[in-house]
Amino acid sequence: MSVVKEVDIEKNEELKKIQAKDSKFGRRLSPFWFTFVSILGVAMVLFYMYSAGVQPFSDQYHRGVYVLLTYVMIFISFPFWSRSNHSRPTVVDVGLALTSVFVVGYWILEFENLAYRMGAENQMDIWVSMVGIAISLEVSRRVLGWSITIGGLLFLVYGYFGPYMPGIIAHRGFDIERLATFLYLTQDGVFGIMCNVLVTYVIIFIFFGAFLQQSGVGRFFIDWPLALAGKSIGGPAKVSVVASGFFGSVSGSAIANTVSTGSFTIPLMKRAGFRPHVAGAIEPAASIGGMFMPPIMGAGGFLMAEMTNTPYVTIMAIAIFPALLYFLSVFVMIHFEAKKLNIRGMDLEDQPRAMEVFKQHWFKAMPLVIIVILMLFGYSPGMAAFWATLSCIVISWVDKEYRMGPKEIWRAMVVGSRNTMVIGATVGVIGIIVGTISLSGIGLKFSDLIISLSGGNLLIAIILIAFASLVLGMGVPVTASYLIVAVLAVPALHELGVSLIAAHMIVYWFSQNSNVTPPVCVAAYAGAAIAGSDPWKTGWTALKFSKLIYVVPFLFAYEPAMVLDGSFQEIAMVYFAATIGTIAFSAWSMFYLLRKTTIMEWIIFGVGTYLCFSPDLVKDIVGISLVSLVILNQYRKNKRDLQKIAPFAAS
Repeated sequence: MSVVKEVDIEKNEELKKIQAKDSKFGRRLSPFWFTFVSILGVAMVLFYMYSAGVQPFSDQYHRGVYVLLTYVMIFISFPFWSRSNHSRPTVVDVGLALTSVFVVGYWILEFENLAYRMGAENQMDIWVSMVGIAISLEVSRRVLGWSITIGGLLFLVYGYFGPYMPGIIAHRGFDIERLATFLYLTQDGVFGIMCNVLVTYVIIFIFFGAFLQQSGVGRFFIDWPLALAGKSIGGPAKVSVVASGFFGSVSGSAIANTVSTGSFTIPLMKRAGFRPHVAGAIEPAASIGGMFMPPIMGAGGFLMAEMTNTPYVTIMAIAIFPALLYFLSVFVMIHFEAKKLNIRGMDLEDQPRAMEVFKQHWFKAMPLVIIVILMLFGYSPGMAAFWATLSCIVISWVDKEYRMGPKEIWRAMVVGSRNTMVIGATVGVIGIIVGTISLSGIGLKFSDLIISLSGGNLLIAIILIAFASLVLGMGVPVTASYLIVAVLAVPALHELGVSLIAAHMIVYWFSQNSNVTPPVCVAAYAGAAIAGSDPWKTGWTALKFSKLIYVVPFLFAYEPAMVLDGSFQEIAMVYFAATIGTIAFSAWSMFYLLRKTTIMEWIIFGVGTYLCFSPDLVKDIVGISLVSLVILNQYRKNKRDLQKIAPFAAS
C-alpha cells in the first residue's frame, strides 16, 4: 500500500473555508436541480470539445454559448446570499437565469445585425446592454464576492464621470447608453479577449484536467516523485516540489495545487521533522511554480499568447527555463533547510523504486506528452487538449482501479464544467474593466504615470508594477490581476526598452505574488490549514521559500536571452549563469551551503549572486568565480573538521 494512502488530512473544515476563497461550489442542490445543472455542464463540455477537435463554430456561438451556460449554471448553483442554505434556486434565481438566456441569446442571434447598427443602436440594444452589464456584475458578486465586483463598478463610475477626475486620469466621459453598448455589444467588453481566450483554450484544458484526475494520472504525479525523492535529505518536502511541478503544469490554480498535493505531502513533512509552519509554507511555495510551468501555465499563458500575437508553443519555450529555475530555487532552499535541521529522508523500504514505478505507470504521462508533441507539430492548443483528453479515457483502461466507463466519463464532464464556473464568473467584470480602459484611454495615461513616478528608471518602474500586482491580487483572481496590470503597465515597460514578450512575462510572474505574500496569500493559508499552523507565520515562511518570484522578473527585463532573444551562445551562457546564481541566491537567503555561512561568506555570496544575474559576460564569470570560491572554502572547512574528529571516531 502507498504511503500516500495512509496520510490523513488535518484541519479539514478549516481547509474547506480557505479553499472556498479560491474555488466556490455554491449551494448543495436538490437532485432535480443538480441533474439540471449537470446536463448543462455536460452539454458545455461536448459543445467545446466538438469545437476544439472536430469543427469550430462561428464567433457568436463560440463565445456566446459559454457565457450563456455559465451564467445560468451560476444563478442556479450560487445563492443570492452566501449564507443561504436552500437546496433549490429561488424564484429570483430562476428569473435571473432566464434573463441571462434572453440577454446573451439576444447578443448571439443579433450578432451580425449589431455589427451593422454599430454607433446607431436601437432602444432594445441599449436596454439589453444595460441589463447584460448588471447581470454580469451579479454573476461576479455571487461567485467571487464584492472585491472584484466593486472594482467593476468603480470602472463604470470612472467611465461616466471622466471629466470630473483628477487631471492625469481625466477623460471626456461617456453617457450610460454609450458605456453599456460598448461594454456589452462589442467584442471589447464582456465578450472580449478574456472570453475568447477562455473558450478557445482555458476551459478545454480545465476539462482535460478533470479527465486527467479521473483516469488516475494525478496519483502517478504523487507516487513517482515519492519514489524519486522520498529517501533523500528532507525527502517529503522535495517530493512536494516534484509533485507540484507535475500537477501544477496541468492545474489552473496554485491553491488547487496546494490542496491536491499538500494533503499528502504536508503531513509527511511534519512526520519527517519539519516544523508545522515550514511544512505548510513549502507546499504553496512549490505550488505557484506550476503557474509558470508548461505545457499549460494556467490561463495566463494563453492570454499572453493572444495579447502578444505569439504562438503558444513559443510562450512555452520561453517559460520553461525560468519555471525550472523557480523549482530549483525552492528545491535547493528545502535541501539547505533540511541540512540545517538534520532532517533525514523517509523510510520507504516497502515502497517500489522510482524506476519500478515508472516502468509500471509510465503510460500515465502520455497525455502531457501528446499535448507537447501536437503543439510542437503546429496543432492548436485546443486540438492538442482534445486528443489528450481522449487519451485519458484510453489510458484509464490499462489500470483496473481507474477504468473510465460511461459513469466515470459523465462524472469527469460534470466536474470539469463546474470547475470552469469560477473563472467564467470573471468574464463579465473583467470585460467591463478592460473595456473601460480601452474606451477611456487610461492605459496610455497609466503608462505615463508609471514612467513619471519612476523618473524613467526601469528598476523603479518594475518595483511599482510589482506593488500594483500585489495590491490588485489581494482582491481579484491572479488571472484577472495579470490581464488588468498587463493592459495598464506593459506599454510603460515597452516604452522603457523592454521587449513586448518580456514585459508580459514580468507582469505574469508578479501576478502570482499575492498567493504567497502576506497579508492575503490564500495559497499559504491553505497550506497552513492542512498543517495546522499559524497562517500569518506560514505566509511569511512561504514568501521566504518563494523569493525567486521577485527576482526572475528583473532577469526578464535586463537579460534579453531569458526570452530567447540572442545567439545560442548568449542564451546558453545566461542560462548557466542564472542557474549558478539561483543556487547562490538560495544559499545566500538561507545562510547555508555545505555548512552555515559566515558573515564574510554571506557577503561574497550576495555579490556573486548579483553578478551572476547581471547582463554582462564578464560579470557572470566573476560572479561564478566568487560562488565557486565560497563552495571550495566550505568544502575545505568540512574536510578539516572531519579530519579533526576522525581519531575520536576511530577510538
